[in-house]
Amino acid sequence: MKKDYDFDLFTIGAGSGGVRASRFAANLGVKVAIAEKASLGGTCVNVGCIPKKLFSYAAHMNEELGDTVGYGWDVKEANFNWARLVENKNLEIQRLNKIYQNLLENSGVEIFAAHATIVGPHEVSVEGRIYSAERILIATGGEPFIPQFPGNEHVYSSNEAFFLKELPKKVVVVGGGYIATEFAGIFNGLGCETTQIYRGSMFLRGFDLDARTFLAEEMRNKGVNLEFDNDISAIEKDDKGLNVKLKSRQTIKTDSVMYATGRKPLTSDLGLDSCGVKTDPDNAVVVDSNYQTNIESIYAIGDVTNRVNLTPVALAEGMALVANLYQDTSRPVNYENIPCAVFSHPNLACVGYTEESARQKFSEISVFKSCFRGLKNTLSGNAEKTLMKLIVNKANDRVIGAHMVGPDAGESIQGLAIALKAGATKAMFDSTIGIHPTSAEEWVTMREPTS
Repeated sequence: MKKDYDFDLFTIGAGSGGVRASRFAANLGVKVAIAEKASLGGTCVNVGCIPKKLFSYAAHMNEELGDTVGYGWDVKEANFNWARLVENKNLEIQRLNKIYQNLLENSGVEIFAAHATIVGPHEVSVEGRIYSAERILIATGGEPFIPQFPGNEHVYSSNEAFFLKELPKKVVVVGGGYIATEFAGIFNGLGCETTQIYRGSMFLRGFDLDARTFLAEEMRNKGVNLEFDNDISAIEKDDKGLNVKLKSRQTIKTDSVMYATGRKPLTSDLGLDSCGVKTDPDNAVVVDSNYQTNIESIYAIGDVTNRVNLTPVALAEGMALVANLYQDTSRPVNYENIPCAVFSHPNLACVGYTEESARQKFSEISVFKSCFRGLKNTLSGNAEKTLMKLIVNKANDRVIGAHMVGPDAGESIQGLAIALKAGATKAMFDSTIGIHPTSAEEWVTMREPTS
């Protein structure tokens, strides 16, 4: 006989994955509750993908204003209003928060706007009251990590960057991942004197080396000061601003320092110890292929598991979990050929193998590259170039990697992701008619391998 619980499923965390799993389960007749101590939508909606892309658009517009002259436009002096951008961004996020609330309520999910703690395999505590649940889903995501060093009280993370009272004249961005690289482009594009510091020899580790190197050159051409093989040893504040002391013994004077040196799973104060939920050395929740923890009734999806930390992946995991638990259907997430984009300036996007990983995996590959100045830039005078690159497995002619640095790279790569998932060959690419004149037609006109 089935035990009588308050809820069939209790989700902790109302980010992309938690909301998707909760509302789709509720649509199947499952009695669901969700608890979120912050705003609905999680990192992506509130302090991630959405506001970041809006800021990126704003930064691109600065450059586009300059591009108009070659096309016959005389633009009067432009003035940028940071406070207006932040205010309009906040209004859009509030609109999205309301949409998430409506989606949950219309599905019949009970929402707790409070912190929730696991107190047993089938029990969750919210604001002093214990609720029982047949299953518990952890979908709390992650949060920025700032290391300890002298003066770290003077820095902020990407979370706070979206709410700065004033736009700094000079800014230092620390980190080599996509968040740091994106914000370096945003600040620079909005007119800040920008330095990006990364302790490694080249940023965006894990992406194709040609693409990384090409992006670094383009960012330098746009005015970003890239300091690789360096790091901050200390920060001191005086009445003129911040003195950033580097391990290379240089000192940079700046108004503002943003740290984007990684994120960590948000597992603290969740009560995982109450029933022995296993975590790894990085405090990520350990799950099996069905997103089940070592405790039979407790599951986890998304960034809190620290596997593939992308919003669409969390969404797919939420759908897979619901199908497995409540539809008696196996819908495993395929983690191969997941496309991704860095909304840097210019954008970088890719799907499949990098050249480096392909050379390790396959006996022989062919590499096709095209580097060109886009048609739009011929009249604008903008020196920005675009890079496109294809990796092909010579054994079967299948395209196994595609990489692009250039305007709207993510829009182009999304279509190629379908082709790679379908097993498209280079011959299929070659026989496809291009759309002229577009940058995207380069994908089907690269005939001769470069290596």
